[in-house]
Order: sequence, then C-alpha cells, then structure tokens
Amino acid sequence: MNNLYWIALKSIWRKEVTRFLRIWIQTLIPPVITMSLYFVIFGNLIGSRVGDMGGVSYMAFIVPGLIMMSVITNSYTNVCSSFFSAKFQRNIEELLVAPVPTHIIILGYVGGGVMRGLLTGVLVTIVSLLFVRYQVYSWPFVIFTLLLTSILFSLAGLLNAVFAKTFDDISIIPTFVLTPLTYLGGVFYSITMLPTFWQWVSKLNPIVYMINGFRYGFLGVSDVSLIITFSMLLLFVSILYLLAWKFIESGRGLRS
Repeated sequence: MNNLYWIALKSIWRKEVTRFLRIWIQTLIPPVITMSLYFVIFGNLIGSRVGDMGGVSYMAFIVPGLIMMSVITNSYTNVCSSFFSAKFQRNIEELLVAPVPTHIIILGYVGGGVMRGLLTGVLVTIVSLLFVRYQVYSWPFVIFTLLLTSILFSLAGLLNAVFAKTFDDISIIPTFVLTPLTYLGGVFYSITMLPTFWQWVSKLNPIVYMINGFRYGFLGVSDVSLIITFSMLLLFVSILYLLAWKFIESGRGLRS
C-alpha cells in the first residue's frame, strides 16, 4: 500500500476510535449494563427454570448470542452515526476531493466500527464470566465469526448513512429491521424447539447463522450448517463492500 494511503487510513481509523473512546461512558458502558441485565433476568431468574438447552446450561447457551448482539449493534451504530455526522457537517466532502481512494475511506470507517464492536464484545464476555463459567470450544471459529459479523454490520451502517437524509433516517433500520431480526435470531432459544414451518422461516434470517456460528465456536453446538454460515458471511460482506464502494465512488447521496 502506498505510504500516503497508509497514513490516510490510519488517520481515519484513529479519528473513529478516538471519537468513541472519548465518550466511552456513552458508547461502551451502556451495552455492558444492558447485557448484564439480560444475564440476570434471562440467565439467573428464567434460566434456572429452563434448565439445559442444546446440551449446555441455559446461561451458557445465551452468552454467545448476547455477545454477538452487542457486537452487531455497536458496529452498525458506530459507523452509521459517524459517517452521517461527517456527511451532515459537510466534512465528508473534504475526503471526496482529497486524493484518497474510496476503499481507504471505507476501510477507515469500517475499521472504527469493528474496533468498537470488538471492544464491546470483550467487555460483555468479561461480564458473562461473573455469571457462568465455560471453556471456549474453538478460538478460530470465535474470532473468524466475530470479525466477519462486525465487518458486515459496519458496512451495513455505512450504507445506511450514505442514503440517510436526516438523523431520524439512521434509526429506522436498527429499530424496524435490525432489532427484530436479532431477537428472532436464536439468542434466547434453539430454533430446533420451533415447529418445522417456523424453523424454515427462521433460517431465512441471516442473523440466525451468525449467532449459531459464534455459538459453535464458544460451545461446540449449532442448529445450522457451518458451511452455510461462513458462505453467507463472506457473500454478504462482499456484496455490501461493493455497494458501499459504488455509492461513495459515485458520490450518490454525498455531494450537494
């Protein structure tokens, strides 16, 4: 990579990381508190009545889903809010006219989203150890699934920001699409418990595959095919990256 491009990439990435670390009380602490409440309510109170699920304790079963939920939400939100703010304040125009390739801009913003998502995931994992003890089944699966999922939703947040025209627009997708899909993605239950028809419907939800792939890395259990899981992740990452590159390169929704 050209040295100037490397400097540009580091500058964008550092700006993004510094932005959310500077207000860490607003960006990192809330998801940790929220997930702690899930552990207390669903893990301790409800989990003691549910018993085992998928051959493991209910508390251990929901841990991967809750970690993944926090990573998805924070990766998406970080890039979406940051890129839209830059667009709203006309700062993005400085990047568009600068001799910086589009893929450097994308990598810089996505890198910031991935960093926030991973940091949040680590913090939630540490909190989960206060409630349940478990041994990670496969670190390569954990890292690979977490990284690809964080990249995927960082790119999704970037696309949302490109098309958003007001601050209200950046909350539509998380509220009406992301949250329902996440809660119906098998965080709190195994899809094998559902009737056959609803199992089939659930498998149309891409987040089901991400959570189950991550759960396999943690616990060695999964309700869906791992080959399909990673194929879908790689496919969606490629598609969203190409779309982001196309729209930013053309300046669609960015240039006045």
